[in-house]
Parts: sequence; structure tokens; C-alpha cells
Amino acid sequence: MSTKKDDSGSKGRFAAGKDDGAVRQFTVTKDDDGVRLDRWFKRNLPEVGFATVSRWARTGQLRVDGKRADVDTRIEKGQVLRVPPGGSVPPSIKSGGPRKPLTEAQIELAESMVLEKDRAAIVLNKPPGLATQGGTGTHEHVDGLLDAFAGEKEGRPRLVHRLDKDTSGVLLVARTAGSAAFFAKQFAGRTARKIYWALVTGVPEVKDGLIELPLAKQPGTGGEKMMVDESPQGQTARTRYRVISRAGNSTAWVELQPLTGRTHQLRVHMAAIGHPIVGDGKYGGQEAFLTGSISRKMHLHARRLRIEHPEGDLIDVTAPLPEHFAASMTQLGFHEEDGDLPLEAPKLVPEKDIQKRAAKAHAKEYRKERRGERRKRADAPAGGKSIGRTPTGKRATEIGTTTKPGGGPRAKAGAKPAARTAAKPGAKAPARPGAKPAGRATAAPRKPAAPRKPAVPRKPKP
Repeated sequence: MSTKKDDSGSKGRFAAGKDDGAVRQFTVTKDDDGVRLDRWFKRNLPEVGFATVSRWARTGQLRVDGKRADVDTRIEKGQVLRVPPGGSVPPSIKSGGPRKPLTEAQIELAESMVLEKDRAAIVLNKPPGLATQGGTGTHEHVDGLLDAFAGEKEGRPRLVHRLDKDTSGVLLVARTAGSAAFFAKQFAGRTARKIYWALVTGVPEVKDGLIELPLAKQPGTGGEKMMVDESPQGQTARTRYRVISRAGNSTAWVELQPLTGRTHQLRVHMAAIGHPIVGDGKYGGQEAFLTGSISRKMHLHARRLRIEHPEGDLIDVTAPLPEHFAASMTQLGFHEEDGDLPLEAPKLVPEKDIQKRAAKAHAKEYRKERRGERRKRADAPAGGKSIGRTPTGKRATEIGTTTKPGGGPRAKAGAKPAARTAAKPGAKAPARPGAKPAGRATAAPRKPAAPRKPAVPRKPKP
């Protein structure tokens, strides 16, 4: 990392929470070529929390070569990053001063969401309708409620991943900067396992499948909507799903495992295969809503999270369903106890292994073809050293033959018949089992050639 402009005098690094009013600019080095923007911050400015980086991106303060950038933007060597002042503790939206104290109702809401808590992490059960982070017009969000868990030693907790506003379920919060970096690494390395439950319209024909459809931001939506994009601009996205149960042909209860972390990935993928999530009008339109008394809210719930703990243990937490989801399950005849299936590791094949397998398969097929050619040559009639090959060009003219695609040699118009070794003129020499051809046919002689002694047969090669 190199600093293009730095008013802090610290070679691009600054204390967490410090706001000296100076906008910083950094030039991307070779070591950071191709990495995501949020990964760049983890490497070079670890004191800036993920929540802060996300807020900068949403509000347009984070720029790459003067253009707005998102947290998943991949940067290239030589590009200039514009980083606003501030650290991991974001100032209040207007004044830059201390945060407004939480009300008793807000503190009660924050505490009611807690599933597990220790000195490194807090696991919450986020209710539907509550945004994970703030933005334009969003004043009530999980990030704003984290002051309820702030301590003198630990400081203010910080987010390490997100859930959509209308998605409920398990949300992990780090209590220290060290645990935040540890958890962020787990999510980035795809070692954290997330299980979602969803109700979808219709019933997928394949009961246990893998959806692999690249995604990109839909133009004209301000980055608020995603779409399937199989062009080079699309980002790889994989989702595994399993049908747990079904209610006739109208609705299915599915388990979803995101194997990548794209925005709205589960929602776009299920809609793309013709089974949008119930209540997801954004991607499913009117088809996403069921008739009758089924709630029109989103039926997508982060059911379970399994991730390593900084102290070596394993966090494995299950979140109860929200009220509307549980009511829909009951109306459709689904039983919650049937849904917690064993958590299996996804059988993914790395890209390099796929290429190696393809190369091996090609080589194997090529060897089969070569063996077939050798067998054909061994069974071919006498004709010379180049067994199984038809003379072409000048040589073909000399012996009075021409080649025809898909067939053997044919007599050239006006040419004299070629003499065969150890055969009467006009007669066809019988092939001997395992015998090699006696030699190459030569140009037709003007006088009949004396017959030669037949070649001594050799043992065929195994």
C-alpha cells in the first residue's frame, strides 16, 4: 500500500475513531491487485470496521478513481482510493458528536434479540423489518442498537455480516476488534456455515440441487436490485437447496445454504428457477404471494449459524422462527421439528481441480482414439510402411490414386492398375492374421514384375 496524499503523517494509518477532517487517498499496489475493497481495508486499515466501510460505500463517500464503489468492488493496481476521515466508531449522522442515548424501549428491544453472548461475540435473532445498518431515511437499525451492549473495556460491538431488512434470523456481532477481524476472516474464507429456511411458491422438480448462476447489479436501480448475468461482468454465485417438505403443488419448505455471499443471492436464485420466496415481491412479483390467510411478509429466515470461536470453540446457534413464519408453517401443515437436517459439508470442486479433470478426460479420450487407429492399421491390408494412410499429392499421382473424403483410394482416370506384391494381376491378396504388410506399393511397371517370395509372418505385438 502506498499513500498518495496523507495529512495524518502516519503513512496512511490512523487511530480507530480518530477524525482529523482530512480525506485520505491511497494508491493500490501490486500486492492488493484484484482484491475486494472490504478485504483491502482488512489488510491495510484494520482499525476501520466493516460497518463503517459499508456506510461509506452506501453514502458515496468511498471512491475508486473518482467513482462510487461498493464493498465488493475489486480494485486494481494503480487505482486511487478515496477514503473519508474516521475510524471504526462512526460519528453521529449530523453533528459528529457522541451518539444519542438509547431509550428504554430500544434497550429492551436490543436485549430481547440476544440468543448467546460472551466476551468475544453476541449472537442476535434479528426480527423482520429491522434493517441491519442505517442509510438514507433509515433511523432504526441493529447497528444503532449496539450501544446497549457497549462496555468500558470492550467498547462498542461491531457488525461482521448483514441480513436483508425483511430477512429474520441469526446475526453475529463481534464485541472486540480482534474478534471482529477473526470472524470476518471466517466469512471471507467461506468456513462459516449459514442455513436459511424459506417458503417458496411451487415445488422444485429437483429435490436436492445446486444453483450456479452469476449475479450482477441491475442497471437503473441504483444498486438496489440484482439480476442473473452470465456475461463476464457477472460474479460467481452458488446456492445449495434441499426440499424439506411440500404442501401439495402450491408451496415448498426449503433449506438454503449460500456457498457465496452475493447481495440478495438466495432471493434471486430461487426466483430464477421459477420458485420465488413467499412474500418477495421484489424478485417474484405477484407470483410470490399466496392466496388466503398466508402472510405477505418475506418468508426467509437465517435459521442456523456455525462458525469457529476465537478461543477455539465452535459457535453453533439456531434462531426460532418469527411469528408470521411460524403461523404460515402451521397453516400449511409443516412441522418445525422436521426441518433441522444434519449439516453436511458441501461437496465443491475447486476450479483448478475441474480444469485438471477436464484435461485428464481429454487425454484419456485422445489415447482411446490413438489405440483405435493402431488397431485399424494392424488389421489393414498390405500397402507399405505408412499403414492405414492414403498417399496424397505427388505420391498419389505416381501410383494412380486419388483420395476421397470418408473413403479409401480410388483409381485415377486413365491410370494403369498398380501391381500388388505376391499377388496375381487383378487379384486381391488375402490378409493373414497378425501378419504385417509386405511393403509399400510402387508405381505401376510397364512390364509385369516377377513375383517375390512371401514375407515371413511376425508375431503380432501384444
